[in-house]
Order: sequence, then structure tokens, then C-alpha cells
Amino acid sequence: MSSFGDLLGGFATVLSPENLLFAIIGVTLGTLVGVLPGIGPAVTIALLLPVTYGFESPIPAFIMFAGIYYGAMYGGSTTSILLNTPGESASVATAIEGHEMAKRGNARAALATAAIGSFVAAVISTVLLALVAKPIGHLAVSFRATDYFALMVLALVTVTALVGSSLVRGLISLLLGITVGFIGLDAISGQPRFTFGTPTLFNGIDEVLLIIGLFAIGETLYVLSRGLTRPGQVTPLEPPQQGGFMWLSREQWRRSWGPWLRGAGFGFPFGVLPSGGAELPTFLSYSYEKHRSRGRAEFGKGAIEGVAGPEAANNASFSGVLVPLLTLGLPTSATAAVMLAAFKIFNLQPGPQLFDDAPDLVWALIASLFVGNVMLLALNLPLIRVWVKVLQIPRPVLYAGILVFATLGIYSVSGTVTDILIAYAIGVVGFLMRQLDFPIAPTILGAILGPELENQFRRALSVGNGDLSVFVTRPLSLAILLLALLALLLPYTPALVARLRGKDPEDVRKLAFADED
Repeated sequence: MSSFGDLLGGFATVLSPENLLFAIIGVTLGTLVGVLPGIGPAVTIALLLPVTYGFESPIPAFIMFAGIYYGAMYGGSTTSILLNTPGESASVATAIEGHEMAKRGNARAALATAAIGSFVAAVISTVLLALVAKPIGHLAVSFRATDYFALMVLALVTVTALVGSSLVRGLISLLLGITVGFIGLDAISGQPRFTFGTPTLFNGIDEVLLIIGLFAIGETLYVLSRGLTRPGQVTPLEPPQQGGFMWLSREQWRRSWGPWLRGAGFGFPFGVLPSGGAELPTFLSYSYEKHRSRGRAEFGKGAIEGVAGPEAANNASFSGVLVPLLTLGLPTSATAAVMLAAFKIFNLQPGPQLFDDAPDLVWALIASLFVGNVMLLALNLPLIRVWVKVLQIPRPVLYAGILVFATLGIYSVSGTVTDILIAYAIGVVGFLMRQLDFPIAPTILGAILGPELENQFRRALSVGNGDLSVFVTRPLSLAILLLALLALLLPYTPALVARLRGKDPEDVRKLAFADED
């Protein structure tokens, strides 16, 4: 069957009453957590992972998760524009211009261009996902152990190098995650590793405990310790203007459609590549619009292009992230890593065989992206005043509820107090990591991909009779490893170029930040 026929089958699955209900729950809950600063889709999906143990089929769960992801990205734009508080790092670029628009009395236009741009980019990127996912899956069947090992190295290195302010901190976080992934019995020899003689750890640390501890509990402890519990000052919505369509004037429509398309062009390919999620394409889109668009003179004062482009890139990146996740089993963002853990709950392994083993799930998930974005566009603009009210929820009540929900979720799955204590111990580690500015995403990816990385490494060595040159004799593996090396050196490139030109790297950095300011 062609991809088009498969996609039609996916729509038939999603449009059933039960799955439509889960789609509505997902986009509504996603928008809610996106509006609330500091929570985000990864935390929400992590909290809901224990709930999925009661699902008979994985399809409703993943339809809900996709809706949460998209809804959270849209909700993050609401917080950025009205409160100047990005809920996710990918919404920082939107806050720069969106809040300035709101202060000038154009909050409705900023919210509208964010919502419509998200919808346009999501449709474009989802079409691309439907077209390329199956061919890439078929291509991946020919990959060998050395290729998979190289791909995992590339994913881990690039996410580590491109996320966070320090490469050293990122690598330490990555090694911590890989070490956690090695806890338990060795898959080949059966010897316990890092268990300290405790039988409880023979099966390793459950990924659900790790994710809930690092994201939900760690984030809650960090917010409470920093005193970030008071709602911020929300910029009020101005009365609707006469004329125009969907809160945008004809001139604003004309200035927005180009950034929407260009943002989708930035977001999808960078989502496919292991670049750490949506942060990089959103800032690339913002930088491009700032220096190339016709409205660049307004940047810093509320340019609509600075909202339209980054929001489109933000949403398009998610469809791109699904390409390596579904076809290769490689998560390239923290939220994708949480979704990979959800696949394992249902005993599914994303990769080349997923399109043969669970085609209904794959195409229902892709079709749900179309349906979810239509729901978001239909629900969010009319209900914008409801989401503004949500911003006034007392933070102590909110984060106390997160802790209670996380604790109940862990206990409902395991039924043991030991797992709760492990999760809170992990939460303390996550809190310390945030305090010391260590990124969380490399830890999650390292813990999830670490065991499989080891398995592919051993398999490749077994085929090569213990010869390490097996990783560089195959051209594809060598090319991927060289890309990983390039990604590792990329953060040092500006300083190296500055030294070669005889300039002080610190002066170059100050000039760059001055230009952005």
C-alpha cells in the first residue's frame, strides 16, 4: 500500500470517537501545561507514563502524547507573548518580539500569527513526515551494527554539544545518564553492574522512575527553591480590531506568510537531524528574519516576523523529530526520549520494523498530527481568555499537585515505597543539576540509548572478530562518526576562528551578544 493509502487508514483510526476524545484531551492538556511556565511537554508525558500501563492499545496513548506535545508548544507562545516568560527554551525567540507586540497593543495579532503559523508549519511538516518516514524505514533495514552504533554516537554527541551553555557539563550529564543505563545485570554475562549488592537494582532503574525524577520532581524542587512561585504580570488583551481576519490585518497577513513558510523550512530538517530539538531552528529562523526580512527595522520593538518564523520552526521541528524516532529508534530531544520510553512500555521497538510490526500505530500517530493541529486552531484562539486566567493559578498549589501526582503514579505502577524513594533521590540529583546548570536532556538520552549503544558495539566487535577498525572500514559508519566529531568541535569553532584572525575570543563573544541586544 502507498503512503497515501496508509495515511487514509490512519485517519480512519484517529477519527473514531474514542481516539478523537484522547486527541482533545491531549491538545487541551498540552496547551494548559504549555501556558504554565516551567512544566512543558516532557514533564507532562513523564507524569502520564504510569497511566499508560492500563491501556490495552498504544494508539490512544500516543495520540494523546502527540496532542500534548503540539499543545504545549502553542501554549508556550501564549506565556511568552503575554507574560514574557517562555515555558520552554524553544519559545525564547517568540518572547523577544511577541511581548513587545503585546506591550504596543498588538497581543491578539501576536497570538494569532503564532497559532496560524504553528498550524501552517505543522501541516507542511506532517506531509513531509508522511512522505519520507516509510522510505527511510526501508532504507534503515540495510543498516548494520556499526551504522547503528555510529548513529547513536552522533545523536548523543550532537544533543550534548548543542544543548546547554557548556560542552563539559553536557558531556558529564551524558556520562551520568549512560552510567545509570548500565545499572543492573549485564545482558550477556549476567554479572551485576553498579548494583552495590542490592537485589532491587538487578533489573536496573526503570526509565519511568528516571524520567519522573529528573523532570517532574527535580523541576518542582528547583522552582520552589528559587522562589519562583508568584504569577507574573500578564499583559492585558486589547479589544478586537475592526477589519482583517482572525485578528490579523491584511498587512500583518502579508508580513507573516513568508516567515511561516521559511520557519517550516528551518524546523523540519533540523528536527530530523540530531540537533537537540527545536531550540536551534527557532533561533536560526529568528536570526534570518532579523537580518533578511522586510520588517527587520522593527526587530526589538515588536516585529511580527520575529513571532511568525520561530513559532513555525518550533512546530515543524516536532514532525522532524518523529522521523528518526519512528524509523531508527533514535530520540533527538528530551520529549522524544520520553516517548521512546512509552514505546517500551508497550513492548514496541521503534525502528525499521515498526512499520511492519505496528503500521496502525505509526499512521494513526501521523494522522493525529493533522487532526490535533486543526483542534488547536479551533480551540485556542476563541479560548485565549481562559488560558490567560490559567496564568493566575497559585504556583505552590500547582507544584504541590505535581509532586502528589508523580508519587501516586510511581506507586500505582510498582506498589513499593522503594521506587518512590529512588525517584525522589533522582529528583534531588535533577535539582542539583539545574542549580549547577547541567543540562537534563543528555542524561535522559544517555540512560535510554546507553544499553543499546553497548549492545550494538558488542555486536559489531563480534562480527569484526574484536577488531576496532570495523567501525571505520564501512564508509557509512565512518561518515557518521566524522559528523559526530564535527558536532563535538562545533562549539569551539568561533573561538578558533577568532584566534586565527588574531582577535580575543572573549571580545568576539561580547560583540555577538551586543549585536543581539
